[in-house]
Amino acid sequence: MTTEVRVPTLGESVTEATVATWFKKPGDAVAVDEMLCELETDKVTVEVPSPVEGKLADIVANEGDTVGVDALLANIAPAGEAGSETPEERPSASKSADKGASEAPASGGGEAVDVMVPTLGESVSEATVATWFKKVGDTVEQDEMLCELETDKVSVEVPAPSAGTLTEILAEEGSTVEAGGKLAVLGGAGGSAASGDAASKGAVEAPAPSSASDQEPPKNGRKDIEDAPSAKKAMSEAGLDAGSVKGSGKDGRVMKEDVSAAIAAAKSAPAASSAPAAPKRAPSPAEDAAREERVKMTRLRQTIARRLKDAQNTAAMLTTYNEVDMTETMALRKQYKDLFEKKHGVRLGFMSFFTKACVHALKEVPEVNAEIDGNEVVYKNFVHMGIAAGTPQGLVVPVLRDVHEKSFAEIEGEIAEKGKRARDGKLSMAEMQGGTFTISNGGVYGSLMSSPILNPPQSGILGMHKIQDRPMVVNGEIKIRPMMYLALSYDHRIVDGKGAVTFLVRVKEALEDPRRLLMDL
Repeated sequence: MTTEVRVPTLGESVTEATVATWFKKPGDAVAVDEMLCELETDKVTVEVPSPVEGKLADIVANEGDTVGVDALLANIAPAGEAGSETPEERPSASKSADKGASEAPASGGGEAVDVMVPTLGESVSEATVATWFKKVGDTVEQDEMLCELETDKVSVEVPAPSAGTLTEILAEEGSTVEAGGKLAVLGGAGGSAASGDAASKGAVEAPAPSSASDQEPPKNGRKDIEDAPSAKKAMSEAGLDAGSVKGSGKDGRVMKEDVSAAIAAAKSAPAASSAPAAPKRAPSPAEDAAREERVKMTRLRQTIARRLKDAQNTAAMLTTYNEVDMTETMALRKQYKDLFEKKHGVRLGFMSFFTKACVHALKEVPEVNAEIDGNEVVYKNFVHMGIAAGTPQGLVVPVLRDVHEKSFAEIEGEIAEKGKRARDGKLSMAEMQGGTFTISNGGVYGSLMSSPILNPPQSGILGMHKIQDRPMVVNGEIKIRPMMYLALSYDHRIVDGKGAVTFLVRVKEALEDPRRLLMDL
């Protein structure tokens, strides 16, 4: 009796996914909880484990297919019943490349060795194959570098797990691979006898270098040495010649740090000549195109782009503005920040004041904290506050749950902790889901005014901006005051203009007189 493998729950508001990779094929034996395939949604990558032990009978949803929640992915049969081939009858990975060249050399033991994607680091699940330094048919030594992978954080070199012949490359340059995925297959142990034996059996041979290739000048002074892709990019941007940079990597490879050092040295060196430079001609469109670089968007950036555009296409988005005099809030913070940090072990910032002020305003204008679900409006009797945070990888919005019940110290502590983990790329998907309202602080980057975009399915987002001294009329006199523009973007389908203006006014009042928060006024 077969067991069905179905699409698991994908997360809040996610109804479908794409089958990214199958790690097993029909007839393969699987153990309980062994990973069968991987699904991709616009938020997260989901691994699908085997619910039982047995053999994969068939695959219903192939790679690239879009599947809904609980859709059938595959069937697993008890061991001995699935598939018409036994593992001994199925061709190995090395055989699939060339049936006539699949026999491992007798001197190499006859076993193929898989080259796998190494561990990429905490919270990093995939990488891009940047460069292959070997080609099919090449003989390699153990620990000799085969290829280089790039993640959004680091470059990872992949050495040969054993000596042998590269019989098959499964992930070409530019392709995306998962941690633990298969990159290539090595034939039996290398050596002259092995390579000669492989050639005599019709194995894939590395083409003998022609006289032209022998005369080809060495790249960067080192023939057949590939520089790190990040270094190539940096040299191109800086206009440096590869031969002018001394490499510190393996076999003299130029790394990104070497390029930085060369640029710094060039800046500190005196000008070589004071002679006037010849006027430069304008580059042609073809030359401009040659200087361009196309880089595939990261999955995070693709998700950000898709969600922001969906928000504009779905919601009737409108923004209203106000300004707040930060004098009283800044004075209160200055008076108590040292005592606050000494007692609670966390710095007192402005975000806790804004969070408290928003909670106070949301009580009076609950539709800003609501969302639309079909033909119904869902009012939330709690506040899960999203705090937008910029990271090197892109914008993320960690969620502080039940902030309406938390103190200033609890809010500040959680903001600091989640902000650090966001920058380190260690936030889980659960920590970025379920928000009911969002605050975005563009002021930390110097923004004076902007219109934030909603974070669906939320109906409101508050934009904070730079605090700037401006002349203001106070009690008939012109005073210099620290002023901040506030922007509330909201879904006009459920939030009226009156409610949006009222919300901003309540936030303004709470910040201009923080004592109102204590008295719930």
